[in-house]
Amino acid sequence: MAAQQGRALLLKKGSGSGSPETFDTVAGLRTKTVSLNAESVDITNADSSGAWRELLADGGVRSARLSGAGVFKDEAADEAVRLSFFTQTIGNWQAVIPDFGTLEGPFQIVALEYGGAHDGEVTVSLTLESAGALTFTAL
Repeated sequence: MAAQQGRALLLKKGSGSGSPETFDTVAGLRTKTVSLNAESVDITNADSSGAWRELLADGGVRSARLSGAGVFKDEAADEAVRLSFFTQTIGNWQAVIPDFGTLEGPFQIVALEYGGAHDGEVTVSLTLESAGALTFTAL
């Protein structure tokens, strides 16, 4: 995969309705991160060859974290994120990774931070944790 522009990585929030559901980019995010995690299950025992650790295939819990930081460009995006956080609802989100694919599924906003310097704009940071099975669609 050749180098890609960071702005091509998108975080999108689902509308919560429609078939198929529509997804809108969370406006104004300057940095975005997608983290995929898998816990391992150690099954090493006295019979393990050479005392090397053994892991159980597909035995651990998988999770994903989406995060972003930047500025909100419109009230609709700000309101949608704020409402999701304060009601602690679980909604569908997408992470679009250029030349790789789209990760989609239920996420909950677990952190929402606002900040700003006296001579600058108000910034926002948000972190989402997966809350169920995710799908991956290759591009």
